[in-house]
Amino acid sequence: MKLRNDSLLANVDGPPTELIFGDWYPALRSDLLRKGKTTTSLLLGVPLLLGRKNDGRIFAMRDLCPHRGIPLSAGWFDGEHVQCKYHGWKFEPCGGQCAEIPSLTQFDTLQPGKIFAGAYPCVEQDGYAWVYVPKPGENRAPASLPPVPELPKFGPRFTTAHLQADLPCNVDHGIIGLMDPAHGPFVHRAWWWRSAASIHEKTKHFEPIPEGFRMSPHTPSSNSAPYKLIGKPETTIDFSLPNRRFETVVARKNGEITHWFASLTTVTPVTASTCRIDVIAAWSMLTWLPIVRPVAMWFGKRFVRQDQETMMEQAEGLRFRPAMMLIDDADKPAKWYFALKQRRLSGEGEHPLTGPVELHWRS
Repeated sequence: MKLRNDSLLANVDGPPTELIFGDWYPALRSDLLRKGKTTTSLLLGVPLLLGRKNDGRIFAMRDLCPHRGIPLSAGWFDGEHVQCKYHGWKFEPCGGQCAEIPSLTQFDTLQPGKIFAGAYPCVEQDGYAWVYVPKPGENRAPASLPPVPELPKFGPRFTTAHLQADLPCNVDHGIIGLMDPAHGPFVHRAWWWRSAASIHEKTKHFEPIPEGFRMSPHTPSSNSAPYKLIGKPETTIDFSLPNRRFETVVARKNGEITHWFASLTTVTPVTASTCRIDVIAAWSMLTWLPIVRPVAMWFGKRFVRQDQETMMEQAEGLRFRPAMMLIDDADKPAKWYFALKQRRLSGEGEHPLTGPVELHWRS
């Protein structure tokens, strides 16, 4: 389910930011890719043509013909080859290799097979088409790729749901909003979640993980009512570059997991000044009851919509490029994110967390 407000999104763009290439990003829901059909997407400012071949494999190509630059999406796809509308050049879409140039004659020495359109590694995982977007100038299919992100699962029976929302701000503002622990009672104020009166002091422990940090296993906040449905659970939250927040909530009895909830939220840069939230969630409770999923989707849609509306309003102010004021301890995760990002981009520096840290805030 996708949340939009095109009239607002068209009129508010925040300032751009530097993007992290050389990693996997979700381009779109994979159920939108039908055999013999293509669709388009935009990741990190790169125009993409995505589709599914007759054998079921999905692909992602740069949506530009290497001949004259016309979008390949203007042409045709027969389930095996993408054909350019301008001069009929054909390409095998998974690797990008040119299969035919109709204008060549017996007198031409050009070998079509030596020509390649842009093609990117593309994998179907957890209901998304994940695309590896290389660094500019990098081989589009490096010999060694990082693992494709995967939603944690703790049993064979579970229900899943997906949500999506466009944001008119750059990925940095989207991510620090995602990890911000203090906005809940204000942005997400509702009878079924939190109220202003529920604010109280909290203490959380954090620890470093590769390219990110973890909120160590803890009992969920007492003012987060939905978690009570699981029983007496334990929550762990991980953030890792370039854009991923994993949350797992598990309840145990005699050491065995009895109920669980897991989510993977990504904030994906569409351009240098706009981004998109994608959420996939899975849970083990009441999988046999049909009404549970639509009810969960209703609450989830409301929750994400509250974030989206707030970011739209913030984007109005960001147009004037205000300086940010990050305070301790509630804004410490945002500081860690910026330090981790700079470390990734420059290839230099130490992890901002040298060991376990205890933070305090009210929310």
